[in-house]
Amino acid sequence: MSLRDVVRRFASQPATIVATTGATAAAAVVGSLATDVDGRWYRRRELPPWQPPRLAFPIVWTTLYADIAVTSAATLTRLRQTDPRAARRFGTALGVNLAMNAGWTALFFRARRPSLGAVGALALAVSSTDLTRRAAAADPAHGVALAPYAAWCTFATALSADIWRRNGDS
Repeated sequence: MSLRDVVRRFASQPATIVATTGATAAAAVVGSLATDVDGRWYRRRELPPWQPPRLAFPIVWTTLYADIAVTSAATLTRLRQTDPRAARRFGTALGVNLAMNAGWTALFFRARRPSLGAVGALALAVSSTDLTRRAAAADPAHGVALAPYAAWCTFATALSADIWRRNGDS
């Protein structure tokens, strides 16, 4: 699909891209506000040597949030044309996913409970994989576009679990 096709598709449904962008941005803001990598508690955690550099996280998440907003808008647009019930189910799954996305940081950083963070990350990875599956059912290219999000959430689960293993919930 060319950039022109993408623009044309969104031009026909501007409210959809506004809604998915707004919901995704809200999740990003809530998650960012709950994150505290400079706090004393987090700085005292033993982190795995395979953890990416600190700068990687805002770059990766910003890219993923843009991907979620655009791909979800395209998926909803396609599903509304072909299967309105599936569109409603996708919208619900997206809302649940974004709530879990924002909630992970509160479990890990604010509650200071790596165990809950690991469980929350696992739930988010499952939800992201399901969202990817739903998008792929609407259009295989949409599934390919969301796959990095599911992969990153799976990676985040392993990272959270390893931080919990190394530190417990102290």
